[in-house]
Amino acid sequence: MKPKPAVHRMTLPREVVVGNETLSLISDICKRLGFSESAFVVTGPETQHVAGGRVIDLLRDKGIDVDHLVVSSSTMWNVRAVEEKIQESKPQVVLGVGGGTKIDLAKLGSARQGIPFISIPTTASHDGIASPFASVKGLSKPYSVVAQSPMAIVADTNVIIQSDYCFTASGCGDVVAKFTAVRDWELAHKVKNEYYGEYAASLALMSAKLVMRNADVIKSGVEEGLRAVLEALISCGVAMSIAGSSRPCSGSEHLFSHALDLVAPNMAMHGEQCGVGTIMLAYLYGMNWKGIKTTLQKAGAPTTAEELGVEPESVVEALVRACTIRPERYTILEEKRLSYDSAEKLARATGVID
Repeated sequence: MKPKPAVHRMTLPREVVVGNETLSLISDICKRLGFSESAFVVTGPETQHVAGGRVIDLLRDKGIDVDHLVVSSSTMWNVRAVEEKIQESKPQVVLGVGGGTKIDLAKLGSARQGIPFISIPTTASHDGIASPFASVKGLSKPYSVVAQSPMAIVADTNVIIQSDYCFTASGCGDVVAKFTAVRDWELAHKVKNEYYGEYAASLALMSAKLVMRNADVIKSGVEEGLRAVLEALISCGVAMSIAGSSRPCSGSEHLFSHALDLVAPNMAMHGEQCGVGTIMLAYLYGMNWKGIKTTLQKAGAPTTAEELGVEPESVVEALVRACTIRPERYTILEEKRLSYDSAEKLARATGVID
């Protein structure tokens, strides 16, 4: 008799609202979801002026009791600060208003306290705006950890389009990364018999193809291009929720990015590094790495070490060290086991270094 398949639980957003001036809908969305009495808003020093303050005012105008916390960096100290405020104010829902840092703090803090979470991004820099994972400094692991899926996502293009365009370009890098992430997942299924979810994989790939098709309109100040990136990022977050892991969206290219964070910290954004990693890892797979590179170039995202602001040696070292970041995650890096010489040749062959 075949063993019964393991229980696979999916938690998906109940509301996803993308468009111009959608921030004004936040109070109605909260009330529709059953949060009509109290809320707690996590925002940042800058994002408080961009959107956080307005969200607080909109909620209060509808009679919702609102407490808030302004945080700066994504650290465990700030996660604990969020948790303490949640314990103190006992809100029905936590709203993260800001970029990836503020959303991750709200997401992880609320998850640890068992409170629902709503994501209100002010940038489109990576798929964390919709994923059940959070990246926080101070953990024992240099990569994302399980938190919870947002109950709702409210992405106001009028707010996000005013952010520095480099954030949106970074988002493109994080989306095209799905090309290699899915191939790595397929490889792990074939070699290690790891669970592989075809629907989640297809959704992640569809997101990457959407960005590739729309690369010509993904430009500063163009709402059509921004919406394409936002919808792709949100779809990627949903793909991870369906898969029950980050597998459909995070593979060898993410391991390269995490390794680069250790080798040359705070030099470039996560999505930018993932995009460059995707070019090189796609080359290893024999995929259309040139098409990926062209997509990133059209979108104004980095495609070289110089554009990332890192030394060529750092890229080579990160390629070599990448396979050590998550030994349990089987990728093409386990198959190839790059030496410094082969890593340098790979980076040169793709034009990432001269």
